[in-house]
Amino acid sequence: MPVHPQLLVILLVKLAVAASLASILTRSQRFQRMLLREERTLAQRVQMAVVCAAIFGSGVAARVLTHDAYSAVDLGLEGSLVMGMLGGYVTGLLSGVLISIPAMFNGELMSMPLLAAVGVLGGLLRDVAPDKEAIWKFSPFPDLSLWRMVRKHDLRLPAFSLLCILAILLSELMRTAIARFPHGIGVFALQQRWVPLSPLTVVAVYATTLFATVLPIKVWNSNRNEKKLEQQQLSLNEAKLAALSRQINPHFLFNTLNSVTSLIRLDPDQARQVVYKLSNILRRLLRQQENLTALREELSFIDDYLAIEMIRFGDKLRVVKDIDPSTLDMLVPSMLLQPIVENSIRHGLSSKVDGGTVRLKSRMLGDRLQILVEDDGVGIPESKLATLFELGIGVNNVNERLKVLFGDDYKMWIDSRMGEGTITGIELPEQVSGTVVRAESFAGTL
Repeated sequence: MPVHPQLLVILLVKLAVAASLASILTRSQRFQRMLLREERTLAQRVQMAVVCAAIFGSGVAARVLTHDAYSAVDLGLEGSLVMGMLGGYVTGLLSGVLISIPAMFNGELMSMPLLAAVGVLGGLLRDVAPDKEAIWKFSPFPDLSLWRMVRKHDLRLPAFSLLCILAILLSELMRTAIARFPHGIGVFALQQRWVPLSPLTVVAVYATTLFATVLPIKVWNSNRNEKKLEQQQLSLNEAKLAALSRQINPHFLFNTLNSVTSLIRLDPDQARQVVYKLSNILRRLLRQQENLTALREELSFIDDYLAIEMIRFGDKLRVVKDIDPSTLDMLVPSMLLQPIVENSIRHGLSSKVDGGTVRLKSRMLGDRLQILVEDDGVGIPESKLATLFELGIGVNNVNERLKVLFGDDYKMWIDSRMGEGTITGIELPEQVSGTVVRAESFAGTL
């Protein structure tokens, strides 16, 4: 006897409802955080049970209120089992009790004991899992599990997959058996309407229960993996940013200590002043904890740096600032300007007999911050300019840090003419205190 077409439609709708309810829950940031936790406090387990019971229990309530017209939305058994598998005994037991409340009001008195027992069964599966990830990895296909048992030496995961399948089928068997109790005692089951049941109908019902249980786990696992990848990428970018920041400081210290070395013989007093200024800079670097800092703090740092350089260059080095006051509270990457200013002085002005001028400018262009560092030095040859972002330690470092922090939402360029000077420009999205910066890896140079 073939599967009744109406029952087949109901079973397919049930699978669609399972996937839809799982997708609805993934829209909640709080629920996503619940899924990412492997170890949960009692309060977190209860919270997880309440949230999921509200979703799955609404399906049971919809079926009861419509007098079984929308029977495919009842996923009480599947939801209780899933909550036990993901949250443990407390979550599974509490979910089963809460989900069954609408059915209890409808006179299905065995619903609460059944769903509570199924929730505890899910918690038992979680306890016997070979590792924390096994719940998310188990396969609903018995043939695949059997093949893995034959092929792999580690039989724990395929054996656990088979155990999960048996537990889900056992839950459906319990529901089928209790559904035969007299009205007012038993529970609701789709197959109780379709008597006699053909073998294909029985297989279809049990398969639907299996996949209606597995679907939410797989949907949530997909979302969970995406979040894990995002966290891993963020951690990778933070590590890269920290490495780049550490690269700048030795570069700066190396050049400064070279200046001290040359001054010790020529002017010991000035050498002591340089060391004193350098200690101020190092103290600030040691206090620096954030990747972003206010532009006014960055300019204060540059003042200390320039004070060191002006001791060496004297009147040959001139500094002009044209800073828009509205930009002083904008957030910029820490140590953003020092490598650029250093390049202007050491490669642009140091070889000029009469020295030169470094100009610092900032302004707002709509909702973007533009910073310019200009010098009237010797300029950069065009052949070298084309590879400056790749070969220049300071410039490349700044560009890489901007790329990590802002992805492709920034601009950095260098314009230079031989004998006339160099302009280095940076354009950033407006960032104020409390703004979260995206951490992605995209090419963003011009």
